[in-house]
Amino acid sequence: MATGSPLLVDCEDVAWFRDQPEAARGAAAALGRRIGLGDQRTAELTLAVTELATNMTKHAVDGSLLLRVLRNQEVAGVEVLAVDSGPGMADVPAALRDGMSTTGTLGIGLGAVRRLADTFDIHSQPGTGTVQLARFWPHPAHPTVAGEPVVGGITRPISGEQVCGDAWAARTDTGGQAAPADSDPGARPVQSGTPPHSWSALTGGRLPSERARTDPDHTPPLARAGTLSRSVPVQAAIPGPGQGLLVMSCDGLGHGPMAAVAAQAAVQAFRTGSARTPEQAMEHIHRALRGTRGAAVAVARLEPDGRLLFCGVGNITAALVTTTTRSTLVSYPGIVGHQMRQLRTYEHRLPPHGILVMHSDGLSERWKAADLNGLLHHAPAVIAAGLLRHAGTRRDDASAVVAKAAW
Repeated sequence: MATGSPLLVDCEDVAWFRDQPEAARGAAAALGRRIGLGDQRTAELTLAVTELATNMTKHAVDGSLLLRVLRNQEVAGVEVLAVDSGPGMADVPAALRDGMSTTGTLGIGLGAVRRLADTFDIHSQPGTGTVQLARFWPHPAHPTVAGEPVVGGITRPISGEQVCGDAWAARTDTGGQAAPADSDPGARPVQSGTPPHSWSALTGGRLPSERARTDPDHTPPLARAGTLSRSVPVQAAIPGPGQGLLVMSCDGLGHGPMAAVAAQAAVQAFRTGSARTPEQAMEHIHRALRGTRGAAVAVARLEPDGRLLFCGVGNITAALVTTTTRSTLVSYPGIVGHQMRQLRTYEHRLPPHGILVMHSDGLSERWKAADLNGLLHHAPAVIAAGLLRHAGTRRDDASAVVAKAAW
């Protein structure tokens, strides 16, 4: 791995569009103006969005387009993700050549979209579909956004809702000394590395509507899907000497505005906290979610030396994936913010050229490494969108986040 800090940007999901090219065009124009993208850059963003949205409407199956804001401390930009389920492109380089515009669009073609965008990534497979990503930053582009973020994710609300109760976030560990997890006078002691005596001891009761997360008689799906990763439970999760990368996946119970409140409280606690380990982050999030519905949460820490520390509570699926293998990470039942009697951290190794995937139960956990065929060398956000397309359902909020090694 190369040395240095991994590139990260925060995402603010704005809107999904299906078969609405004019609405997507208007939203892109308004979004560019709102974040100060500049008149010319906003016009270029709008042109590209119109091409992508119209192309999907005319030729794709089950196509959706996502507009969202990307931010760091210095600058804000717009990311466009176009996702469909077919028919796919047999010859992507040919589709990107000038003159290959789609019938009835503005005629600029995908090649022009690629030139207009600061970043353009596309994955297409005949019979499966296409994922396209385009990013637009103010010009001249700020040096802090050069390169590809090492973490990317996607969220989608349940059909009929405007807000999503799922969320994800990532941050680097500055290396400062974190306050102990029990420094809050209201915090309960946590026994690390101690297996639960029973599922019911963790859940403190059963919520029928949340059986997959809390039923003491329900075998966690993580124990059934894929191959369990060879992991080492650690009594004290000690961060390495380098700068670590912390990644969180959160699923607020249920869906709608109240689930979104819980998810955003988790994101705020995670981003602003001083936790260095997954367990410390989980305790901070647990305190922040008191008074909310609660959530399923998983937190991972990736080290420059390839170690990965993982702690999960509730029904978040997490796996280490290569082109041929999927190794599932273990979470324990519970509801962060309500019942979280035990925490246990596991240590893993991120495989060479592998990725970390975490997703909510708005995606089926029964996908395989082969289902990500051809995606792993693409941007993390493209991988997450491809997984959502393959395994996502419309019956619940859905989210997926992907992290790659970056050092």
